[in-house]
Amino acid sequence: MHPIKLAVALLCASLAVPALAQDAKTAKPAVPAAAAKAAPSKGFTPPGQSANAPIDAIAVIVNDEVITQRELNERVATIVARMQQQKLALPDSAELRKQVLERMIVERAQLQLAKEMGVRVDDNMLDRAIARIAEQQKMTVQQLRNQMEKEGTTFASFREEIREEIVMQRLREYEVDNKINIAEAEVDSFIATEKAAASEQSELNISQIMVRIPENASPEVIGQRQKRAEEVLRQLRTGADFAKMAATYSDASDALQGGAVGWRPGSALPPIFAEALNKLKPGQNTQIIKSAAGFHILKLVDKRSMADAAAQETVQQTHARHILLKVTPTMSAADAKRKLQELKERLDNKAAKFEELARLFSNDSSASKGGDMGWLYPGDTVPEFEEAMNALKVGQVSEPVASSFGFHLIEVLERKSDDVSKEKQRAAARNALRERKLVEAVEDWQRQVRDRAYVEFRDESLK
Repeated sequence: MHPIKLAVALLCASLAVPALAQDAKTAKPAVPAAAAKAAPSKGFTPPGQSANAPIDAIAVIVNDEVITQRELNERVATIVARMQQQKLALPDSAELRKQVLERMIVERAQLQLAKEMGVRVDDNMLDRAIARIAEQQKMTVQQLRNQMEKEGTTFASFREEIREEIVMQRLREYEVDNKINIAEAEVDSFIATEKAAASEQSELNISQIMVRIPENASPEVIGQRQKRAEEVLRQLRTGADFAKMAATYSDASDALQGGAVGWRPGSALPPIFAEALNKLKPGQNTQIIKSAAGFHILKLVDKRSMADAAAQETVQQTHARHILLKVTPTMSAADAKRKLQELKERLDNKAAKFEELARLFSNDSSASKGGDMGWLYPGDTVPEFEEAMNALKVGQVSEPVASSFGFHLIEVLERKSDDVSKEKQRAAARNALRERKLVEAVEDWQRQVRDRAYVEFRDESLK
């Protein structure tokens, strides 16, 4: 993956919003108004365009929006450039166009749902995100801009791409991440299972090809999808390049990165995946594995030990409290920020106590405890919160801090360094279980969003 795109992916993975997706089982609507408006009738020549000028034809309709051939061509050109830069084998051009279009359909359906749910990323949040991307790449924002434009991407389009990535991630957080619950009994079982094999724990670098099974698919459709997966496996056995097969056949979001998933702790993978991968040597791939989302073929790219003694690891803990104001229909982002600024002025002037203001105004469950969040380990909070918290001295109160949850005032009460404790061990187990569940939950959710969308192909060759 391109280093800047990798930084974007890592940033978005760290970046919550209300409502439910529309029912998928409504009847197919008539051709949406946007599509009808965009589709010129025969003999019609747009103003200022000659009769012989090429028309930007519609490739596909997604709900009430269209994806045009020009948009598809531009995305294909970008993907080809990135794959060449990564030295990935290019699939057949027709297959690549289908893959890219399918990814655009999934993205468009998610962005439409995000818009319906009221998910927004304002310019200030976007500026902060891009500044962090530049910092991760050890560049200034201007240097990042120069780099993108040197590679043929305008900075304006890069900004909008990042905005859309963050919007989709925040939507996913609400629709998937926040609904995953880990029971204490699951944590106990996980720790007991992992303890015996602690010295053998490893981290796996994997790639995948996933042939999606549509929601409520008939046995005939499932059979067709299985045959597609079997054909992929047959070609792999005869020496086909895995990355090229992923870019050609995979329905996973990482298809156009050659199916590269990257490094994952073995314990964070679904057991059925981990069991199959543990039998492989680097460079080998699994047989077909069936999950609720589809048929998978995994490749073990590399493997490394995680035998560093966790018991000797020292981490910094921070005891903090906060006041959270959520953005709602009756509380805009500007209002929340302004209100917290007023509360900070009262604290600075010793006109109120933090715990009193937290009980009165905070929208968080910690309000009843005066905003006290207890002792926090690195990674326990979202990056924006942790970054602001780490910059504070003990006893200092932050300026209003924006995160995906709203706006916060943060006060650091204490700090200490501590050996990794049982509490930390349980937190690590909980995170591993969460990652394991997320793999399947995200794939299933993306499939549902895609299957619920009204999709009409205007170019039959792209089906």
